[in-house]
Amino acid sequence: MEKSNVVNAEIELLTAIKYADVSVLEKMLHDDLLFNLPDGQTITKEFDLNMYRSGKMKIDFLEASDQIINCIGDTAIVSVTVLLKGNYDNNRIDGALRYIRVWKQFDEGLKVIAGSCAELK
Repeated sequence: MEKSNVVNAEIELLTAIKYADVSVLEKMLHDDLLFNLPDGQTITKEFDLNMYRSGKMKIDFLEASDQIINCIGDTAIVSVTVLLKGNYDNNRIDGALRYIRVWKQFDEGLKVIAGSCAELK
């Protein structure tokens, strides 16, 4: 797996998140995705997509930095800091989060299979 492909996938994913582009998110998130939120809740792909579809997830500002990518066979682990401003289920988001995402190469392209994020203080 080429790091440049992962970098491009990350850019596409973050752009889709920023603009609530559900069709792109649907393509990039694996059907069996598990993702841990800062409050400890584990969500699925469908839960995540429904938050965007319903308008409960709205991003006003998103900026990524401090990205680290490790490629291991057909899998890549990405650690990245994201400065976010927006709303999630009527709760204000305004701060930095550290994400870890696990990407896996499939015939149809790279997909996120797992991840989590923690709020940075």
